[in-house]
Amino acid sequence: MLLGIAADLPPDRQPALLLSAAVRKLAVERGGDLARYFPVPGEPQPAQDAGFTPALAAFARAEREELARLCAGHRYQMTEVARCLDVLPALAVVAAEDPRPLALVDLGTGAGLGLRPDRYAYCYRLPDGRELRCGAGPLELSCEVRGGTPPVPPQPPVITARVGVDVEPHDLADPATRTWLAACVPPEAGAVSRFATATDLALADPEPIVRGDVVDVLVDVVSGLPSDALVCLVDTYVHVFLGPERLAAFGDALARAGRDLEWISVDPLVPLGPEARSTVQGLAVPDHWIAENREGGVFGVIGRVSVRDGERRGTVLGRAHPSAAWLEWLPG
Repeated sequence: MLLGIAADLPPDRQPALLLSAAVRKLAVERGGDLARYFPVPGEPQPAQDAGFTPALAAFARAEREELARLCAGHRYQMTEVARCLDVLPALAVVAAEDPRPLALVDLGTGAGLGLRPDRYAYCYRLPDGRELRCGAGPLELSCEVRGGTPPVPPQPPVITARVGVDVEPHDLADPATRTWLAACVPPEAGAVSRFATATDLALADPEPIVRGDVVDVLVDVVSGLPSDALVCLVDTYVHVFLGPERLAAFGDALARAGRDLEWISVDPLVPLGPEARSTVQGLAVPDHWIAENREGGVFGVIGRVSVRDGERRGTVLGRAHPSAAWLEWLPG
């Protein structure tokens, strides 16, 4: 049943993930035998037992038409606030070099959960058992550290202005939108709880989001930010979906913005797949990263591009698990 639904979906709609989200959304709404296998915010991970497979099969038979309808009317949208763990050390590097407060532009912001990296608490677990902690707040994000020690300050850098950009922003105030985004979160207790808390914070303190293509609106968005701030563009798993021409156009937009800025990217190597050899910022990476990517180990490269007085320079800072389970920081 499920394979038949997935086979009818276009490949670019990510059929397996889309169908998984539809099953979860509908199962939770129906509240039957299958629902007990999905985690809820603040509760431990439900136990998996032999009853899952028959419950899923029975649910698929009974709800095939509704599952197909849900898949036809939605797109899969990964919303992982834990990726702020990858961004925070890069922001710290920028802030340590430049005294200006930061004006944050979250590119491809979606639901806007990445607009508040300074309002979360962070815990980075080092190989020797120590923990690096930063900030405070109702939501703590944590990950394992590999490689070098990331520059984690006691408090996040000061962000004086912030704005999100997305071609199709998600309105968390709409219950239907919020329910669908929750269904797209991986069915793991920690991820589910993170999303719920981050959503509550976003609803309590909404930030501006501009509707538009990240390339087309960049110059106008940047021009509207405080002149005494250092503009810091952040994208996590956004530019990887831009083709070579659009990436080049984004580079042109950086130049046309006409002011100092930073671009922090957390994106897989491009082009997607075994032939990938570079980053979306055009930066070289260690050879063994290319080999690991070729073998199927997808990860996000943390890159930094600085523009000062019209001159552009870039460096690779590290790499990270797609859901921020680990962070590898390059020494030096």
